[in-house]
Amino acid sequence: MIWSLRIAFTAVLVTMLCVTGWAGAMLPLWQTPRSLLLHPWFIATLFDCYFGFLTFYLWVAYREASWLARALWLIAILTLGNIAMSAYMLLSLWRLPADAPIQRLLLRHEA
Repeated sequence: MIWSLRIAFTAVLVTMLCVTGWAGAMLPLWQTPRSLLLHPWFIATLFDCYFGFLTFYLWVAYREASWLARALWLIAILTLGNIAMSAYMLLSLWRLPADAPIQRLLLRHEA
């Protein structure tokens, strides 16, 4: 299971880096058309996305013992989204042995 998750989150990270790089090369973020920024579905999708980020962050905050780590991961997740989320998962997964039970990933680790 741990190896499957490592592969899945590596794919997410690589894909997000590629698509973000491609999008940035095509049109810088600060040049996003005003009509898109005000579109109701863009706004709804943004709310959906950030509520997903915050939901994931609650789990990160549960797992992390340090307030500094919690704060840094919150900033990373809110600014980088799925790039930071997949990086967090990969760091967590590579700290575990390949035969570790899934509970070791999901539950709070001891300080």
